[in-house]
Amino acid sequence: MEVLQLVEASFPDATLDWAYRMPAFKYKGKPLVYAAGYAKHTGVYALPNTHAAFAEALKPYKQGKGSVQFPHDKALPYDLIKAMVLNRRVSLQKPAS
Repeated sequence: MEVLQLVEASFPDATLDWAYRMPAFKYKGKPLVYAAGYAKHTGVYALPNTHAAFAEALKPYKQGKGSVQFPHDKALPYDLIKAMVLNRRVSLQKPAS
C-alpha cells in the first residue's frame, strides 16, 4: 500500500505493527498512524489531534473524528499525508509534561 511506504520513508524510526485489524505504525509503543485499503477509498487514521491541525486541508475528504477517506478516483495527496505523519511524529517526540 502506497500510504504505508510513504509513512515508512517519512519516519524510519516507526515500527510496523497491527491494530484494529489494519497495519499501524507506532513510535515508542504509541500509535503514529493506521492505514487500510477499501474498495473505493484508502482510509488513514492519524488520530483526532492530527486531523484538527489539518482541518482546512482535509475539508474535501470524507472524515470521522480521527479518520479520513481518500477516494481511489483521485490521486493520493502525498504531501498532505506526509505532513500529517510528520506532525504526529513531532507530537509524540515531545517530552511528557
